[in-house]
Amino acid sequence: MKVSREDVLISLEAARTAGDALAVILDVVIALGFEYCGYVLSLPLPLSSPRYEMVSNYPEAWKSRYREKDYIAADPSVRKALWSTRPGLWTEELFAPTPQLWREAQDAGLRHGWFQSCIDKKGVVGIVTLARGHAPISRMELVAHDLQLRWLVQVAHQSLSKLLMAKLGILEYPSLTEREVQVLRWTADGKTTGEISNILAISENTVNFHIKNAVQKLQSSNKTAAVVRAAVLGLLH
Repeated sequence: MKVSREDVLISLEAARTAGDALAVILDVVIALGFEYCGYVLSLPLPLSSPRYEMVSNYPEAWKSRYREKDYIAADPSVRKALWSTRPGLWTEELFAPTPQLWREAQDAGLRHGWFQSCIDKKGVVGIVTLARGHAPISRMELVAHDLQLRWLVQVAHQSLSKLLMAKLGILEYPSLTEREVQVLRWTADGKTTGEISNILAISENTVNFHIKNAVQKLQSSNKTAAVVRAAVLGLLH
C-alpha cells in the first residue's frame, strides 16, 4: 500500500499527541515492510544527566522490561545513533556488549531492526527505529527505500520532538540577541570583560549587561554555565 507524503504531512500537522503522530507514521512503516516503530528523543541538557523520552508500538511487555532494566542507558543502537547520524542495523556484533538485552528483544519478536538519528539546530536528537520479527533486512531493500527512509526520519523527528517537548513543558529553547551571542562567543574564547569591551567597542557595563541577560535567558547560575548551555544548544554558531 502506497502512502501519500502529502497526506502524512497533513495528518502529522493535525496530531495533538505523540501517540497520534506515531499512528500516522506507522502507516508509512508498515508500507515499508516493518511491524514496529520506536522513537527516542534525546535532550541536550542537562549534561550531567541525559534526558530521554520514548514512544513506540513495541509489545507492552517489552516496553515495561526496557524501562524496568533501564536498557536505554546501555542500548548499543541508541549509543551509536547519538554519536552518528548514519543509518545502522541491529546485528549480533552490535549487541555483543549487551547479550541479555539482545536475547530479550529477540524473544519479544524484535529480531531485525534499522535505525537512524537526526539532530536539529538546537542540539535535540531524534532516533527512529524500524523493526520486525520476520525476514532479515536486505541491502537491496535499504537501497530501494533509501529516500523514503531518510524522509521518514526527518518528518518523524520534526513532529514527535515538538509533541514530546510540549508534553515535558519544554515549549522552545531560548533565543539570544546577536550581541549576546557575540559576548558569549568571546567569553568562550577566554576573553575578559575588558577585552570584550575593546573588541566590540562597547563599555564594560554594556558587556556585563549582555552577559547578565544571557545568563537569565539560559537559566544559568553564572556566565561559564551560560556559555556551556549556549554552546550545547547550538546558539553560538
